[in-house]
Amino acid sequence: MFDIGASELLVLVIVAIVVIGPKDLPLALRTAGRWVAKMRRVSNHFKAGIETMIREAEMEEMERKWKEQNERIMRETAAQEAAAAQGQTVAAAEDQNDPFPNPLPSDAPADPVMIGPMPPEEKVAHAPKPEAPLP
Repeated sequence: MFDIGASELLVLVIVAIVVIGPKDLPLALRTAGRWVAKMRRVSNHFKAGIETMIREAEMEEMERKWKEQNERIMRETAAQEAAAAQGQTVAAAEDQNDPFPNPLPSDAPADPVMIGPMPPEEKVAHAPKPEAPLP
């Protein structure tokens, strides 16, 4: 914190000996040491309090995230269990329980839906032809 070099420290010692005197210097140094120790304790106590507040704030944030993730997982698990009980896929169960489904726009072309397997002759007719091997 304080950048005191050797020459500056020597000047301080000489001034202390002249001003305080060699007889009272040990008592003065002891008193100064107590003050410094007390200042360090107060500083460390303050720092520990700040760090505790930061840690508590971080824990609250983590608990909030964990709660959100837990709720999401519980919803997904409930949807999967409901779908399995009804013999549906998860996407179908979610679509069924969606309160606001997204309808197709009125100008969107409707895709024809084929139910059942394709007749065999159509499969062969539309199958891609194999390419000739390269020489």
